[in-house]
Amino acid sequence: MTDMRNIVVVVVALVGTMTMAMFSHGQDSPQPVHVAVHGTSIEVGIGSRPFTTFYFDPSVAKPYFHPLRSARGTVVTRGFPVVEDIRGEDRDEPHQRPMYFAHGDINGFDFWGEAAYPKWSDHPVSTFGRTVFRTLDEASGGADAGTLQTTFDLVAPTGVLGREIQRYRFSGDADTRVIDCQFSVVATDRPLIMGDTKEGTFAVRVVKALDSPPGHMLNADNATGEKNIWGKQSAWVDYFGRVGDEDVGVAVFNDPRNLRSPAYWHARAYGLLAANPFGLSYFTRNHRQNGAYTIPAGTSLVLRYRVVIHHGDASHAGLAAAYRSFAIQK
Repeated sequence: MTDMRNIVVVVVALVGTMTMAMFSHGQDSPQPVHVAVHGTSIEVGIGSRPFTTFYFDPSVAKPYFHPLRSARGTVVTRGFPVVEDIRGEDRDEPHQRPMYFAHGDINGFDFWGEAAYPKWSDHPVSTFGRTVFRTLDEASGGADAGTLQTTFDLVAPTGVLGREIQRYRFSGDADTRVIDCQFSVVATDRPLIMGDTKEGTFAVRVVKALDSPPGHMLNADNATGEKNIWGKQSAWVDYFGRVGDEDVGVAVFNDPRNLRSPAYWHARAYGLLAANPFGLSYFTRNHRQNGAYTIPAGTSLVLRYRVVIHHGDASHAGLAAAYRSFAIQK
């Protein structure tokens, strides 16, 4: 194990230590979380309902979650390309899986795009990377939360560049589902350069009903729509609308300890919700800005985020107050 005293971690983490009551107007108790490993997938249930499944098959370019569901069971993420026969779904950008962590330039290799879908990227197939399963470190349920941690190799055509540790904490009550995420990008025996590109980094691709329009995009500064949110810094972004018979939303909170907080958002009206601390020249439209970040050999970069799947709109869910509570956690 790497000596943690010698690690500077760049983590994308969704830390979940506060009670679920902070995310709802009621006094609902946390529900039990069930975690079950089945080969190269891990199912997560909360209460009596399925919540999500984590897939880490090495034959796929990167690990991902599919689908994410609300507390009422409503699917809030796009199914494609995992499921290809959902009527009315957009079939663009197939590398944008339902929920995932990846970056489009690590030492010059693209871990965001996928070699299986080369036409959606603007570089040769020889420059795609893959996030390959190494170990399952923890998978456990509990009375009020469940935990999952996995380690991956960052593999380029030239060999293994480094490692990535993904850690998740799942919780929920009658109205809300929460995933606290932590991503550690580990430079093992060489520096890792996280390049300046808009193609990254922690992402959710929402279901078509939450596209804007017909759904709505809102950030922590009360800006709305892609024009006012894409490339801007903000503490959180929420997509909300009506999916089936439920008014529901998906928010991503940026941890204030993250690199270059508040987060820059690669957030698109077609349904991509992504936090990216690296693509400064794109987001500022100033090519004299350079958002690349070097992780020295023997150290790590850690990023933390929280995903909140809530009933109603941002106001009904109390997202502003929920974020304030989240932000003061250690």
